[in-house]
Amino acid sequence: MKSVLIANTKGGCGKTTLATNLAGYLASIGNTVAIADLDRQKSSTHWIKRRPANVGKIDVNSKLDRAKKLDWLVIDSPAGIRNEKLKESVKLADCIIVPLQPSAFDRGATQNFLDILVEEKAVRKEKTFVALVGMRVNSRTNAASSLNEYMETTGFPILTHIRNAQVYATAAELGLSIFDMRETTVKQDLEQWRSITDWVIGFNT
Repeated sequence: MKSVLIANTKGGCGKTTLATNLAGYLASIGNTVAIADLDRQKSSTHWIKRRPANVGKIDVNSKLDRAKKLDWLVIDSPAGIRNEKLKESVKLADCIIVPLQPSAFDRGATQNFLDILVEEKAVRKEKTFVALVGMRVNSRTNAASSLNEYMETTGFPILTHIRNAQVYATAAELGLSIFDMRETTVKQDLEQWRSITDWVIGFNT
């Protein structure tokens, strides 16, 4: 089993959006997939319950363990994850994606989280790899430019910027990922996701 941790101590930065859509992609290409929903709100769990029967099946994994029957485990972590739960999640993960939005609050909280993350043994010894994704980014704004400048200073790979699009809210409501939707509707979004899926798959082939 391979696993991806979606994490940031900042709430509302897009962790569940990343987790559900990544799980949806992995299921759409024929993998057995589960989401470990560690958040008290259980948004990923409710999303899975809304999934139609005609799209890739995704299970809920209530425990952080290496289930032999799974190809992939996507870990949707809660805001404020730290201490033993963070150590356990990092140790299990093959790679970590850290989402952040273009605001000073997000940059500050994310830097604090990255400082904690680099002290984790698995990250320090390069057994677990970390990358960043900008969420809900309008590329034409000054905030987006400031976000990109900050991300470049972290030393971690920048995978992509995900636009702020209604399609994500629509997909969430229907229990879908963008990879389950009509391609003509989500063409721009699929292009933005390619660097994420390539990076995740590339570490695990």
